[in-house]
Amino acid sequence: MDKKKNSEKKIRANLTGWAFVMPALVGFLIFNLLPMIMSAYYSLCEYNIIGKPHWIGLANYTALLFGKNETFWVSVRATVLYAVMAVPANLVFSFMIAILLNREMAGRAFFRSLFYLPCIVPAVASSFVWLLLMNPDYGLLNELLRLLHLPKSQFFWGADSVLPSIVFMGIWGTGSTQVIFLAGLQNIPRVYYEALEIDGGNAWHKLWNVTLPMVSSTLFFNLVMGIIGALQVFSQAYILTNGGPNNRSLFYVYDLWRQAFKYMDMGKASAMAWLLFFVVIVLTAVVFKTSDKWVYYEGGED
Repeated sequence: MDKKKNSEKKIRANLTGWAFVMPALVGFLIFNLLPMIMSAYYSLCEYNIIGKPHWIGLANYTALLFGKNETFWVSVRATVLYAVMAVPANLVFSFMIAILLNREMAGRAFFRSLFYLPCIVPAVASSFVWLLLMNPDYGLLNELLRLLHLPKSQFFWGADSVLPSIVFMGIWGTGSTQVIFLAGLQNIPRVYYEALEIDGGNAWHKLWNVTLPMVSSTLFFNLVMGIIGALQVFSQAYILTNGGPNNRSLFYVYDLWRQAFKYMDMGKASAMAWLLFFVVIVLTAVVFKTSDKWVYYEGGED
């Protein structure tokens, strides 16, 4: 009798668990897995959304990689250049701010909120603010450059300055990365710093021998997420530059969006999406493969 009751309790517990999981599972199947399967099929078809898909095999992939596509490699170049600049800049800036926010000082909670605030500002609103700040004619940043007797910049309107300007704007919104770094810094036991002080260590020794090794796992996470985010940059090109000037900010995902919804070539857009997916997987695998050489986990094996 007791076995039967225990069995019924387990069944009820399992059913309750599945009932709670089911909405998320159904949402994943409908809004994630099914669209991925459909896009994989469309990437092998000629499909303009209006008509029926026509199977063409790997023609979309070969046309992108080896054909005379005018914008594919331009968008790849723009995205790679942006990622090379944005990922290190965001990591360094976020880490430095997190170190400052981790210090004992008056108004620390206020400054933590202040630096996180840009993360909750809508992208459209913040983009228009930066358009005003970086306006080449009457923008505040050019006025500051004038006061410092430095040459003015075209910012978003200049072919050579558009990518650095977008990177600079992105640094302003790294509050979430700062919070993650701050959590890692607060997890470092004070005893390590005290031991280093007894041995005569200075601030540089603390940073290099204690802080960086102890937050290396946090740095690893932010690096992976930063690479993925940089390769998927879209809103800046869509809102600010439309890919210009001279296609210098024609990012990969923005070109993907144009192929799908402007030129109605869903097959080619799906192929671009899957190429990006495989590139992200490869880069993430490379970072994971090299992590054992520079990531330290406290309590883990050497």
